[in-house]
Amino acid sequence: MKKIIPSLAAGLLAALALNASAADKLTVAATPVPHAEILQFIKPELAKQGVELDIKVFTDYVQPNVQVEEKRLDANFFQHQPYLNSFNKEKGTHLVSIAAVHVEPFGVYSRKVKSLQEVKEGATVAIPNDPTNGGRALLLLEKAGLIKLKDPKNLQATAKDIASNPKKLKFRELEAATLPRVIDQVDLAAINTNYALEAGLLPTRDALAIEGGESAYANILVVRAGNENNAALKKLVAALRTPAVKKFIEERYKGAVVPAF
Repeated sequence: MKKIIPSLAAGLLAALALNASAADKLTVAATPVPHAEILQFIKPELAKQGVELDIKVFTDYVQPNVQVEEKRLDANFFQHQPYLNSFNKEKGTHLVSIAAVHVEPFGVYSRKVKSLQEVKEGATVAIPNDPTNGGRALLLLEKAGLIKLKDPKNLQATAKDIASNPKKLKFRELEAATLPRVIDQVDLAAINTNYALEAGLLPTRDALAIEGGESAYANILVVRAGNENNAALKKLVAALRTPAVKKFIEERYKGAVVPAF
């Protein structure tokens, strides 16, 4: 009996130690491609470090921020800084970026024309209806020579800020996630790369216009203000910015997604 008790105690201590090492759990929201795929790639590595990563997939740009603010999620990974700034200002949220991970070059697509030179007068252009991505689309259209903006540096530009529209383009502002589904109904659609990839569009192959590497729209890992120094979140940041992740992004997305580190 005396021999059994120490053995039981040792077993109990070992179990407690094991549970302690696996006690950290992070619940992170992400859009399916590429964000959730990147998180899935690093999940085994985080497990080795005692962090259980629970990935919640979303297809909209609102709930991931709302649920982080309400402490239902620890972090989210789907947006860029201009969108976060706009969201915080509009919704009164207190969310902050703790890491830039990658850039998804924004693109203009069409099923009706093969080049922007073929765009006819009065053509319909679908762009995202949120302020930052809508402005991003207009900046790209200006860069492509289709319009001119009053201020080409205004990241919050809207259709009202167009100074010159020689082809009299008509703009439809729609939720970003729906744009791939309406591409057959419009002449041009400006689509975020994550939604383009989900729809089978490859930006480097299919986009008629695409952002360059100078884009200011790096996708970021976002948390509640005050939670930046959480130990598990620091491990997540480190795991997202390794040479292995950089190689994964470059090989899997072939230029449609570009590492930002």
